[in-house]
Amino acid sequence: MAERDAAGAGEIEAERGSDSPDSDSDSENGGASGESEMDFLRHLLSRTLGLGSEKPEKVLDELTLDGVSRFMQSEKCRNVVCIVGAGISTSAGIPDFRSPGTGLYANLQSYNLPYPEAIFEINYFKQHPEPFFALARELYPGQFKPTVCHYFIRLLKEKGLLLRCYTQNIDTLERVAGLDQEDLVEAHGTFFTSHCLGSSCKKQYTLDWMKEKIFSTVTPKCDKCQSLVKPDIVFFGESLPPRFFTLMQSDFQKVDLLLIMGTSLQVQPFASLVSRVPTNTPRLLINKEKTGQSDPFMSLMGLSTGMDFDSEKAYRDVAWLGECDEGCTALAELLGWKNELEELVKKEHSAIDAKSGQAGEAGRSPSPPPAGATASPSPPPAKPGSSPQKESDAGSKAE
Repeated sequence: MAERDAAGAGEIEAERGSDSPDSDSDSENGGASGESEMDFLRHLLSRTLGLGSEKPEKVLDELTLDGVSRFMQSEKCRNVVCIVGAGISTSAGIPDFRSPGTGLYANLQSYNLPYPEAIFEINYFKQHPEPFFALARELYPGQFKPTVCHYFIRLLKEKGLLLRCYTQNIDTLERVAGLDQEDLVEAHGTFFTSHCLGSSCKKQYTLDWMKEKIFSTVTPKCDKCQSLVKPDIVFFGESLPPRFFTLMQSDFQKVDLLLIMGTSLQVQPFASLVSRVPTNTPRLLINKEKTGQSDPFMSLMGLSTGMDFDSEKAYRDVAWLGECDEGCTALAELLGWKNELEELVKKEHSAIDAKSGQAGEAGRSPSPPPAGATASPSPPPAKPGSSPQKESDAGSKAE
């Protein structure tokens, strides 16, 4: 939830290509999704083995944030693709999955789970949905405000630079910040819509409908067939949305700059997006620590397309280490956008506060306190979409 969209850490580590017989999305997407995944694997293998790859060419005048900012202001940079994880939502109060003591997985004792990840496994959810919905009450979308990082992505859109934002998060904060569905690839799903799990029904429900059920402590059941209704986030055991594979094919042929923020790049297939960009495309990482780096042994063999920040052969990868909001502010300042970004955040947060106040006066039930204010830490739920298999993505460090 969190990691995914909704609630917390925002990301969900979905296990791509799960063959679980209970995976509804597998049967629904059928061959189309399978073909997309095969194309993805073929492309990744080709890049890893260096087959038909372009000759590396240095595009940045220097491998620094300043160098990236100058490139962004040049005629060479027209299409920016962002790939983001839980780390861009933690300053909003949404916990990540893996942080010791504060991460979502470290604070699930009250749900009596056989193991922490079970709360995001589709088979367990179908049999025992109550723990997930109890957690959802704490991390539900609408309780948090987008961060500086979210609004920086919004500015990229307004400047005509954003081609697409690929997110692991399910907290929907990208949408709240002003990105449209067309701007987004919610790789691990979203809380924005829900569907009946009945094999012959599949009725769709809105965010407001699901919210009413969750906060009335009623397990959401379909009005039509009484089957369980699940938010459209990707649980372990489910496939990623076909949109992920479809747009990936075209977007990563046109990208001029890849901006990676708040993700540990450990959850597949999302993490492999960094290898999809052309050989000469610069990649900027804004994160608490360096992630996505090539395995040293594989690099020596010439068989890796991971990030390279420090070797003598480094020519396009830049790492800015620290909080994502601070990194976005620093980049905005170099671009001459800092005041514009600060004003945007102030204006949008004020509008959200005003709307919340009006809702309260209208007699609507107030939002529950942020997850961080209670025992539940991160937004692994957000990760639900991702698949809890690896939550490191969502985690504190990268995600």
